[in-house]
Amino acid sequence: MLAPFACQPDQSRGRLHPERMSSFRSPFQRDRDRIIHSSAFRRLKHKTQVFVEHEGDYYRTRLTHSIEVAQVARTISGVLGLNTDLAEAIALAHDLGHTPFGHTGEDALALLMAPYGGFDHNAQALRIVTRLERHYADFDGLNLTWESLEGIAKHNGPVTGPNADEKHSGPLPYALAEVNAEWDLELHTHASAEAQVAAIADDVAYSHHDLHDGLRSGLFDENDLMELPVTGPAFAEVDALYPGLDKMRRRHEALRRVFGRMVEDVIAVAKNRLDAAQPQSVEEIRAMGMTIIRFSKPLYQELKAIRSFLFHRMYRAPTVIVMRKQVTEVVNGLFPLYLAQPEMLPEEWHSDIAAAQSQIELARLVADYVAGMTDRFALQEGQRLLG
Repeated sequence: MLAPFACQPDQSRGRLHPERMSSFRSPFQRDRDRIIHSSAFRRLKHKTQVFVEHEGDYYRTRLTHSIEVAQVARTISGVLGLNTDLAEAIALAHDLGHTPFGHTGEDALALLMAPYGGFDHNAQALRIVTRLERHYADFDGLNLTWESLEGIAKHNGPVTGPNADEKHSGPLPYALAEVNAEWDLELHTHASAEAQVAAIADDVAYSHHDLHDGLRSGLFDENDLMELPVTGPAFAEVDALYPGLDKMRRRHEALRRVFGRMVEDVIAVAKNRLDAAQPQSVEEIRAMGMTIIRFSKPLYQELKAIRSFLFHRMYRAPTVIVMRKQVTEVVNGLFPLYLAQPEMLPEEWHSDIAAAQSQIELARLVADYVAGMTDRFALQEGQRLLG
């Protein structure tokens, strides 16, 4: 039984290209399955989360991160009576638009694309699922439901209007504007509760696994985490329950408590807010003017301290900075090369290149190609073409 404010499958706004209903899958289950079977989703296995994909077998990639986000989203959605399939679909799709080399690659490509409308990975995810995936006979993209597209576009909150985040103060990313012009995603409102769950699940997942990956990399150790909120009490609890526990088990036991603390906090806050508001439809969730799925203020402040620690000790560690510089050079080299000689792109791109009517359209095609690269392929092409 779904809550009255959940997205009901039989009340979906449908797909841009009408299709016959499946006899055994709901519309949101079909969305999830199409995302999993997409080429872009497969490529996430060789894309950076924090460490470049070839630096170690145990570090998270965009694929393993997306799977962890989906697991958290299903758990929280199930407890709150939301549609777990929709939450999972949005979670699995939320990073499809990421470039090789994570945020470093995105920063480099955004600068290169500044004269051509910029670059944003959330908008690029929409471009992928509405245009760039070309496997179906009747349409480009995956032809996802309106609810899934809405969730991808604004799971982090409204993109336009008075409730939009300050980072959205400029013009809409062209990839988002194109999709929204074809099918109004109501960018001024909040997204469904399922999309909000996917967004908070992303925060939970990376806050947890970046601590784990940072420990494994040796950029910091357990003694450093003993000095932080949330992580310090978690290690202390494990030490009291299991004195003398070996290092790896101690680490796992402590971090699973950190993970559980975040999930339990989100569920408790969401229940309190939903009980107070008593929304009777998903439209009431969208019109609330605030995010209803979020951390409590005390835990949010504690997590800010952890993220500050990770920023200085991990994301800006000297070894990470060196790799950031190297991979930035790869993106900075490949993009102008392909833009000057677009015939170097694979043959299946040539018809689109020939149809491009301006330098802007051509640059956006090149950005699509570069953004779709995996870490290893970008490094290989950088070595082959740039030396």
